[in-house]
Amino acid sequence: MRRFGLAFGAALILAAPAATAETQFERSLKMLAPTERLEQICDYTAMKQIGAARNGLRPDRAVGDARAQTVIDEDSIEAKGAAFRSQGKWYALSYTCTATPDHMKVLSFDYRIGPAIPEDKWASYGLWQ
Repeated sequence: MRRFGLAFGAALILAAPAATAETQFERSLKMLAPTERLEQICDYTAMKQIGAARNGLRPDRAVGDARAQTVIDEDSIEAKGAAFRSQGKWYALSYTCTATPDHMKVLSFDYRIGPAIPEDKWASYGLWQ
């Protein structure tokens, strides 16, 4: 469910004008349980920040628990085993994310990009093309 939610949200963002897409994404978030909402907003923030960093990467998916379980503490997530996809390749990612109590906005976000994940590992992490 979690991975579908982010894929759905990302598809909305890519298919609509920016203001409309943000509103649709927020409506989608409101339909989720609070923990799921926190995971989605943090994964979405990972994609936005990595894409804005002008490092040649263009993320279209992010998964906070791809390689290891996330640690959630109320309004914060520590994702040491996250991953993101850019231009058909998956990359290791770790991040910490703190959101507002309603889990609709991110207050702080820090990330580190790791190496590309070998394609033969994708299935074991639940990643897809």
